[in-house]
Amino acid sequence: MAADPRTAVPSAHALRARYHSSDNNFAFRWPAVPARQFLAERDRAFAADAPTGAVVLDTSDALATDYPATTPTLLLRYLRVRAGESLRHTLTASGEIHHVIRGSGESTNGPDTVAWSEGDLFCFPGGVETEHRASTDALLLTGTNEPLLAFERLRPPPRDQARFETTHWPSADIENELRKVWARPITAQTTGHAVLFSSPALAPSTNTIPSVNVAVNTLEAGRDQRPHRHNGVALVLCIEGDGVYSMVDGTRIDWSPGAVQITPAASLHSHHNRGADRMRCLIFQDEALHYYTRTPGFSFD
Repeated sequence: MAADPRTAVPSAHALRARYHSSDNNFAFRWPAVPARQFLAERDRAFAADAPTGAVVLDTSDALATDYPATTPTLLLRYLRVRAGESLRHTLTASGEIHHVIRGSGESTNGPDTVAWSEGDLFCFPGGVETEHRASTDALLLTGTNEPLLAFERLRPPPRDQARFETTHWPSADIENELRKVWARPITAQTTGHAVLFSSPALAPSTNTIPSVNVAVNTLEAGRDQRPHRHNGVALVLCIEGDGVYSMVDGTRIDWSPGAVQITPAASLHSHHNRGADRMRCLIFQDEALHYYTRTPGFSFD
């Protein structure tokens, strides 16, 4: 005779069950991503006496995560490597992307070594040790998808199973690509004079690693970038930005050289150059995830 389900003792598995229902289940919200500028972290990393080490751009206090995160899917850190010294790390990420703010040296990850100098960009598969060695005093900005993996307690794949390979975008080649972009006319559909960084392994996408896209964006002196929004968050490193400011959901944010700022996802934002020189910034985005899920959410309003 079958047990009466009304009197049976619930299993440990059933005791874990929770049920939720509301008139609008889309009303749930994680803590908001703040429109934050990392000025104190910038000052620590750029200080003349800063030792070899990392300065993490951590917003976990606002995001309520139990792991470091700049945004829910991205983690950025400055890496300072003094001349003649080295810095090692093993990052729990599917990939690591490095931009050379200044200095020169080389980095090794597995069997691959990249010699780099100011303005270069390069990426390695994650999950194995990387060693950075500086021949002159160096400062790098490194971006990963560590929070994305931490959210589900995932580990990166073995290096030989990564979705992409070590790739190096030298500064001279980046400049050549930018000159091509600057020669194009500005139209009503132009979102910026930008170059995105990708590799053949990720075709047909323009992503840098599968979940992250990276670009250098520029804006001529005296010009304004048309207001727009998209579902991906943007982490913006100001490379050249005297006299530049952003409007983010009606709030003005003045740019500060060397600092990173967060443009929250879906916010209406625009950039404005009132300086004498061309604006230049490096942008890390998780828009790559939205490209994959077919939800970029781009619009001019």
